[in-house]
Amino acid sequence: MPTTLPSTDLREEILALKKERNAVILAHNYQSGDIQDLADYVGDSLGLSYRAKETDADVIAFCGVHFMAETAKIVNPHKTVVLPDRDAGCSLEQSCPADELEGFLRENADRNYYVIAYINCSAGVKALSDVICTSGNAVRIVEAAPDDRPILFVPDQNLGEWVMSQTGREMDLWQGACYVHVEFTRESIARIKAQHPDAVVVAHPECTSAVRLLADEVCSTEKMVHFCRDTPAQNIIVVTESGMLHRLRKEAPGKNLIAGPTDRCACADCRYMKMNTLEKLYRCLRDLTPEIVMPEEIRRRAEAPILRMLELSR
Repeated sequence: MPTTLPSTDLREEILALKKERNAVILAHNYQSGDIQDLADYVGDSLGLSYRAKETDADVIAFCGVHFMAETAKIVNPHKTVVLPDRDAGCSLEQSCPADELEGFLRENADRNYYVIAYINCSAGVKALSDVICTSGNAVRIVEAAPDDRPILFVPDQNLGEWVMSQTGREMDLWQGACYVHVEFTRESIARIKAQHPDAVVVAHPECTSAVRLLADEVCSTEKMVHFCRDTPAQNIIVVTESGMLHRLRKEAPGKNLIAGPTDRCACADCRYMKMNTLEKLYRCLRDLTPEIVMPEEIRRRAEAPILRMLELSR
């Protein structure tokens, strides 16, 4: 039976529960503006997980998608991690099930792949990997890969293609993609660029190569903040999930930030990211569910390649 929420302001109820639970609220850059405004920290998935380690919080409420909350649990094993909506998934995570990757590696055992996994994957996939990367450090991680083993890059083929172009390293690419970023097309970006001919274009590397070629800068969401602040350009076309613009407008005030359009709509929303709401955040803090749990063996195996990434990123 649905529970009737208190008539008092939902935001105040969430803040009261946060204090009662000794919780920290983390919000990914793609969350809606009302959740970002309430969060203790806003950023990318790995950065948020490590911000949580710096606090004395007992509970982590991760407003993002499932693999992000899993990552927070992997690096914070003794804390309770909750996700407002259990069904907030990710097309990249879904494109590379752990059992399929395990089967592929078994069938190709003679290749002795060095597996580099983009952080947008499940704990099970992380546990099968040699090292994790983010969009911000993928180039460095690939450059540090051993020369005597072929590289298998999972699950994002677009990020993998971009890293290959930056490093010159050959890699076998898992055929996964972020459904949001592939909705941006060369034609949709060219049309908005024609309306703002003096605008610069910043795009996420999960976009297709045709879109990346139109960009003045290709970078992670965290690096987009620095780019938008530092570029002398006044008009900036931002080619990533629309939630990023809420943070950028705070971090780069005075700049005209233009949502990169798709052929379908004026901006790109991730349906999974937007499944989280203030009401669901309230309920997950109240009930401490849905909670992220995983076998300790998987957690330890998944943590090892994350720690290896951090060593290589120093």
